[in-house]
Amino acid sequence: MSDLSEIQKAVDKLTDQVREKAEKAVAEAERGIQMSESTKGVVDELMTKQNEARAELDDLIQKMARRHEETKASPNTPGYNFIESQQFKSRQAGERLRVGHELRVDVKQISSLTASGGTLIAPDRQAGVLALPMRPATVRDLLAPGRTSSNLIQYYRELVFTNNAAPVAEGTTKPESDLTFEAKDAKVIKLAHWIKATTEILDDAPAMQSMIDERLRYGLSYVEDVQLLMGSGVGQNLAGIYTTATAYVQPIAPAGTETDIDRLRLAFLQGELALLPADAAILHPSNWAKIELLKDTQGRYIIGNPQGTLAPTLWGRRIVTTLAMTQGQFLAGNFRQSAQIFDREDANVVVSTENGTDFQENKVTIMAEERLALVDWRPQARIKGALVA
Repeated sequence: MSDLSEIQKAVDKLTDQVREKAEKAVAEAERGIQMSESTKGVVDELMTKQNEARAELDDLIQKMARRHEETKASPNTPGYNFIESQQFKSRQAGERLRVGHELRVDVKQISSLTASGGTLIAPDRQAGVLALPMRPATVRDLLAPGRTSSNLIQYYRELVFTNNAAPVAEGTTKPESDLTFEAKDAKVIKLAHWIKATTEILDDAPAMQSMIDERLRYGLSYVEDVQLLMGSGVGQNLAGIYTTATAYVQPIAPAGTETDIDRLRLAFLQGELALLPADAAILHPSNWAKIELLKDTQGRYIIGNPQGTLAPTLWGRRIVTTLAMTQGQFLAGNFRQSAQIFDREDANVVVSTENGTDFQENKVTIMAEERLALVDWRPQARIKGALVA
């Protein structure tokens, strides 16, 4: 307040001086006396000082008004007094409290523990749900596609051709050849699963339904991939292309000790000798990585350049890796010509409340299902076996 009163006195004094000079100039002007240059300079200087003093006075008044508002907005609470105390500010500045100087606060210790202020801290919740990784399905892409409108596919395949064609002399009996066929059935199987959910969660969290939909469809593709490759053919299982494939039999003996690379090349040869040359091989990712890491005696990689970006190939054939394949095993073959998928019902998801007590309990059953069959046209076009190591 002393600063304010002193500035106010200075403003009043300057105002009186300016008024005095102005009245003197007016009186002289009435008598025809013009204001001298020195007098004008004094008046201008007084007016400048008056304006500066008034601006300083206005600024001080505004600061006092703001301080008054802040005091009103910050009540004299124990917590406010604590953070505004000189002791607390000294501690914040890194100063040590003097011995014998007591810092007194009339509140209990506040911390981020659950029993204290921790429950007041709002978590930073990220949008969405981080889903588990999904294994890619690879086997379907290797096989020929097809569709059916029945629950059973019957087909015939040539089993044996006994070719007795030969040169014959005039008038002699010609040799007879023989064809043997077999009838095969490929049943249409269903893959399905379901999950329960409440109507409230689906209404209040719309993203949940799309996530459930995606997960259910993924579950079908996961099992389908395993069935197409390793299905046992027993009961409601498909007869997978590995299960029905022809066993590997070494067609020729390679030079030196047989390696995994040799074994795959010999499997390709076995298919060629059966007039069905292979176009790809399926391996477990670990086995393919082991082959890629093979080095020669000078430490150089045998299979390609580690910095290369080309698709995995071996002996000009595509290498397909999948976790559906048993580790240590391989399957080589002409997949497109050897087997075909017949889809009866594409993967779909349906939602129903008409299941048990779902309606009374505000629950829904979300179900995903598909139907398909696998026709094994030429099992001899696929060669299966164990790797060397």
